[in-house]
Amino acid sequence: MRAALVALLLTSPAAAAPCGGDFGDFLKTMEAEAVASGTPADKAAAFFAGAQQDPRVLKADRSQGVFRKTFLDFSQSLISKQRLSTARQKAESLDDIFTRAEADYGVGRGILLAFWAFETDFGQVQGDFNTRNALLTLAHDCRRPDLFQPQVLAAAQLYAMGDFPLDTTGAWAGEIGMVQMLPKDILERGVDGDGDGLILLKTSPADAILSGARLLQHHGWRANEPWLAEVKLPDTFDWSLTGLETERPTEDWQALGVTPRNGPLAPGLSASILLPQGRKGPAFLAYPNYRVLFDWNQSFVYVTTAAYFATRIEGARPYAAGTPDPALDLDRMKRLQERLTALGHDVGQIDGILGAGTRRAVQTEQARLGLPADGWPTLALLDAL
Repeated sequence: MRAALVALLLTSPAAAAPCGGDFGDFLKTMEAEAVASGTPADKAAAFFAGAQQDPRVLKADRSQGVFRKTFLDFSQSLISKQRLSTARQKAESLDDIFTRAEADYGVGRGILLAFWAFETDFGQVQGDFNTRNALLTLAHDCRRPDLFQPQVLAAAQLYAMGDFPLDTTGAWAGEIGMVQMLPKDILERGVDGDGDGLILLKTSPADAILSGARLLQHHGWRANEPWLAEVKLPDTFDWSLTGLETERPTEDWQALGVTPRNGPLAPGLSASILLPQGRKGPAFLAYPNYRVLFDWNQSFVYVTTAAYFATRIEGARPYAAGTPDPALDLDRMKRLQERLTALGHDVGQIDGILGAGTRRAVQTEQARLGLPADGWPTLALLDAL
């Protein structure tokens, strides 16, 4: 039954319910979409009956201030000796499951443990938002309906199969279980890791770990390849070569004086030089697998911290924090984004978050003004603009 419903959902047209407007009318439209995508009519009616908007979800969606933290602040708040110790204990106690994840999907234990730790503290904090209401609230909201309306349809399918009780709880954005996966990913790539005939990401470590591994494989994770390696750069380095837009073979970087801090660099792979807080902070070589992680979470600081923590779990030393120039406060970051936008750069929303668009624009303007082009916004750049 699962295979048939998944196939029907994948071949059905995407949901197109108008966002905003009367919520009751929206529910009726989504119910019709669910039936059209293969959910039995009686199950669809039961799934949508009594659904409500959750204002807490919209509040959380609008206030993700945690991602305004710097990499050093964010990583130091999430990574502790206790969390590192717990991760290594889990790696040992669940060795057979992690070995299977690597054999079946090519994903090593470090990255899986890092996401498990950050998403739910190894399953201890999975969220208390009603998942059905959270998904419908976000699907009705006009900010990202194209993302969340298909998730509603997938949740309805899971409900029809008995895998989604209406009292299911999780994160405010609709993710479920120990590694926080959205319903569509669970429907299409969930794994019954413990062989009980069910996919229970909230209670089964085997199901959660193997489903997470299969999801990363789907997004392009390359088996037996690293994702991130801390490096040291010479003082004479050309900072304009840093950033995810520039990729070169590892051997080319070594020829430019890039040296590893934790064992040899991976030969034969293309990579980028990553400076989360500019040339005075930590430096990393980001391999192709690092980019795959953005399909799990789109926040630069979150992904980089998870990738770094995964290397620590697998034995890397703590990073060399350095002495980065102070970060701009929220008002100055917004002012910088406004000035960059006025100069013709696409930085996205003026939100004070140092995202990929803002980093690219900062680096371009640093080079134009004769400043070290390391992509880290400083007061000197703001003043120069």
